This record gives sequence, structure tokens and C-alpha cells, in this order.
Amino acid sequence: MSVSTRRRFAAVALASVAVLAVAACGDDDNSGSNTGQKPDKLVVDTFGEAGYDDLVKQYEQQSGIKIELRKVAQLNEFRPRIVRALATGKGAADVIMLEEGILNELKSNPANWVDLAPLVGDKSKDYLSWKYELGKAPDGRLMGLPTDVGSLGICYRSDLFKAAGLPTERDKVGALWPTWEQFIQTGKDYKAKTGKAFVDSSTMAVNAVMFQQNGADLFYDKENNVIADKSPAVKAAWDQAVALADAGITAKITTWSPEWSAGFKQGTFAVTSCPSWMLGIVESNSGPENAGKWDLAAVPGGSGNWGGSWLGVPNQSKHHAEAAKLIEFLTNAQGQVAAFKKSGPLPTNLKALEDPAFTSYTNKYFSDAPTGKIFGDSVLKIVPTYMGPKHQAVKENALEPALRAYEKGEASKAKAWEQFTKDAATQGAF
Repeated sequence: MSVSTRRRFAAVALASVAVLAVAACGDDDNSGSNTGQKPDKLVVDTFGEAGYDDLVKQYEQQSGIKIELRKVAQLNEFRPRIVRALATGKGAADVIMLEEGILNELKSNPANWVDLAPLVGDKSKDYLSWKYELGKAPDGRLMGLPTDVGSLGICYRSDLFKAAGLPTERDKVGALWPTWEQFIQTGKDYKAKTGKAFVDSSTMAVNAVMFQQNGADLFYDKENNVIADKSPAVKAAWDQAVALADAGITAKITTWSPEWSAGFKQGTFAVTSCPSWMLGIVESNSGPENAGKWDLAAVPGGSGNWGGSWLGVPNQSKHHAEAAKLIEFLTNAQGQVAAFKKSGPLPTNLKALEDPAFTSYTNKYFSDAPTGKIFGDSVLKIVPTYMGPKHQAVKENALEPALRAYEKGEASKAKAWEQFTKDAATQGAF
């Protein structure tokens, strides 16, 4: 381990002590988790569309415990809420969805989280092995049980493709773009025929391309040194995003912004990158009036994984055992299949991936696309990339702003890259 890495770990240790000190005085009733009393209510914090609406109602009937499901649409609004609750020692839910970038960051202070292993037993054989292992903190505690992974596809508006004279059947659409270069050419053809943007943003390719570099280091090396300016995977993603911008086929919309959400319904763009969990978001943003207009095709490059989460219990919850039981229910095979059918999060439970209810499932909203087969065929091939502790911060606060600056003509290519590498060093420090 390098000197700089050791210094950063020392800083993290000091910061962890400070946060724990604040948390310790923030809630004097945490001992309630050991009373063994059945709670009247459990609170669950999620972001996006986790697919839990019907499941929590089922659990309420089964357990007699009221479940309050608090959903936040935007991940960049969700993370500060969790960090604030941990820092102050109050306000956290009993069960929290931990997106992969958030989980990696919070692993620096695992004492804020309940070790689920003594409460749920050995679940290592129930899930994709690499996904289960990533739910562990450096001290070995099981911070979370896996929910989903984000096998990649491309969501497209078949009605807009038809109007542009392009194929509309999903197999023929996927055949248009076996490579990203061919994807861009399709976008040029679409714009030439319609005068409209093809994709939402140049950043739509960033996650897809980065996570198609199987097993690669991204913003950090294995010793947690920031290598954003040296990573071949990051450079490949950058170059692809720049190529999208140079082609002039993007709507130049910031992902997760109100304009982006409205663009689905308004037909501002015809395609976007779709990890499996994005299906529920596309449907929610597009509304019932656009049912049957969206479809799903293969992603350029053929595979990849973007995103995924775990469910954990913060120590400040007063109901550790009951919260862990709820997590077991939501992440078991039946729960994961139900969540997938509701909103698209792709199962990580091995029995769920083999369940005919999953493998044969078709999504009515997406023109009866066989989403179980499309996403399920690639999930067992996923090789995880190494993300590091502040991956999300580097991506959202360094990489994407620099690309948007170039896309909008606010910075040259060289200046945008310089901005990214400078901000990555700042955002990635810990």
C-alpha cells in the first residue's frame, strides 16, 4: 500500500471516529433493537423504482407490521439523506437500499451498519457469488444482502423509429448497432430523417462502456489510489461519449433532471441506455399514454452491467432482527422475481434467475419484450469491475459535468479532459 493510501486510510479512520461520536449521542434509544419486541412499523428507504410496493403490502399482511416505504426518485438526492442520517445519528430508516457507489463509500465506516450474518445466517450460496461478497465490509461484516444487478439493454421508441423509416422489431433494431460506431451511425440516420435528437445525452454511453470493460479498474486501482486519468476503461468511455457529442445526435439533457424525466413523455429523444432497473423509471416517466411505444434491444457491445444495490440495516434502527427479516423477504427468490416483474430490477438470487416466472416473463409496457430472457441471458456472464470508495462522486461530480461542458460547447475537448482529471482527484480523495 502506498504512503498516500495509508494517509487516506488514516484520515478515514479519524473521520469514522468523529461520525460515530456524533451518532452515539444522536439517539439514546438504539438499545431498543435488543428488546425483542415486535415493532408496530418498519421504515424502508429506496431510490428509483425498486418494485417493492406490492411486496411490502404482502409483508404487512404476513407479519402484522406496518411498512412505510419512502421512495426518492433521484439518486443524487437520496445519498445526502443517508449521509446526513448517519452523521447525526437520527432519521435513518430501518432498512436502507445501498446503491453500489454508496455502499463502497460507506464501507469506510462499517460500524454504522448491522452485521446481517448472525441474523440471517449463511446466504452465500443463494446469490451470485461476486455480488454477495461485495456486500461485505473490510472488517468482514455483511452490510447488505443483494437486491439486483443492472444488465444492459437499449430502450427505444418504436413509434419514433417507424416515423424515421428505421426497423422497429427488437432483433432488427439490435442488429443495427453491434458496435458503438454503428450505434452512432444509426443516430445520424435518425437525425437526418427527423431533425431530432437520437439519444438523451452523451453521458448515456459512459456507464455502459465503462462497465463493458470486464474486470477493469475504473477511477481507482486496487489500493484505492485515484487513477481516473490513467484508466483505459474510463478513457474508452470518455472517447465514446465525446464521439456521441461530436455526432450531434444528443439532446444535451442532464440525466435525472426534470427535463430528462419530461423528455421520455415528450419524445425528445428516441433511445437511452437501459440497465434492467431503468425499465420502471422509463415507464414512470413516460406515463400510461406511451405504453407499447417503448421496446428493448441489445446494447452495442453485447453485454455489460450498470448498477445494482443491496439492502442494509443501520445500527441506529431500533429493530435489527425484524428489519433483517424484512430484508430476507424482499431479497429471497420470490421477492426478487416480484420486484423484477413490477419495475425491472434484475434478480441476483440464483433460484430467482432459474424461476420460469422470471425466465419467461414479458413486459407489457415494453411491447411485450421478453425482458426475463434478454437480461437473464447475460447476467451469469457479468465480471465485476473495481469501483473504489467514491466512484459515484467522481462520476457525477467530475466525469459527467466535464462531458456536458464539452457537449454544450462550453469547453474544448482538451479543457474538458483537464477539468475532469482535476475534479476527479478532488472528488476521489478520502
